[in-house]
Amino acid sequence: MNFRTIPDDGQPLKVVLVGVGGMGQAWLRAIEGCPEVELVGLVDLNVAAAQAIADGLDRRVTVGADAVAVAAISGGQAVIDVTVPVAHHPVTTASLFAGLPVLGEKPVASTVAQGLSLAAASEITGELFMVSQSRRYNDQLWEFKEQIAAIGPAGVLTTEFFKAPHFGGFRDEMDHPLLLDMAVHQLDSARYLLGGDPISVYCEEYNPSWSWYRGDAGCTAIFEMAGGARYVFTGSWCSPGLETSWNGSWRASGEHGSALWNGDQAPEVEALGSTQPIAGARPLGDGIDGSLREFVHALRTGETPMGEVHENVYSLAMVEAAIESGRRRARVVLADVMTAALDTALETEAREDVSVVLKSWQASGGYRG
Repeated sequence: MNFRTIPDDGQPLKVVLVGVGGMGQAWLRAIEGCPEVELVGLVDLNVAAAQAIADGLDRRVTVGADAVAVAAISGGQAVIDVTVPVAHHPVTTASLFAGLPVLGEKPVASTVAQGLSLAAASEITGELFMVSQSRRYNDQLWEFKEQIAAIGPAGVLTTEFFKAPHFGGFRDEMDHPLLLDMAVHQLDSARYLLGGDPISVYCEEYNPSWSWYRGDAGCTAIFEMAGGARYVFTGSWCSPGLETSWNGSWRASGEHGSALWNGDQAPEVEALGSTQPIAGARPLGDGIDGSLREFVHALRTGETPMGEVHENVYSLAMVEAAIESGRRRARVVLADVMTAALDTALETEAREDVSVVLKSWQASGGYRG
């Protein structure tokens, strides 16, 4: 999608940070460490908390409870949305229609239907909405992709993810804490590694008897991907001892060999014959630092970034399809999930201009990204 650029005038991009909780403070550190951006506003429903953080900075920033208002006062040129998932849709919609491009935390929204609404809003306004899938910004992941190309195409890609974090707060009360809050990273990375989108999924969710989560903290999901490869995710968020990396532990198998990545160290490959990986580009930075720098680069150049909303919706669709499969104990086709989400988006959309775009997708046979 073409989007409005902000030409480089030699000055940092002025940004407004929305959400000052734990992740918000991580983003604050990233912003403060990036010379390409300048923080001019802090937004949170808890204005006092935002003001306390602002008071600790070495300069004045505008503080408030409304992103659009703070941007107008401060001269903000873009919004970084680090709110809880339920707030992603209203905050991003308001920002886009105020002429502000948005870099948002994953997931794109609470539901695929809301994600489609945001994709339509981005089209109407011509503003960039990029979702920060921060775990894509990892040198080792990019090297692993090169190794897969050398042995492939891959026939099967697997991720094992076993951790035991005691977060407290909203994650402990979620219905699907592992799939919705964590596995979306690995599922998105699988799309990147395989270079294709999902066709179908079969998933089983469960919650071990010792789990401290209210919802299902474990699952195994088998995805059929475009091109015929299978991607298997299996893991648990209440598995103490011998824990995997936060990135997961990966294996790819192809016609000409196999590649392994433990998530923390350089991946390794055993390729048959003389086939060898060819080193290519690397991300602009690691984790959210890479997301932030690519967002700025996109706005300066017009180059479509990873995580652009139209493409990123499919990562959340993988999660929603897996949840539906677990509920039904049956194979779920992703096209059916997207069709249902488009129908729901139309039923619930409050803006007529967004509805027009959604209806055009429906009339053309469904969402194509």
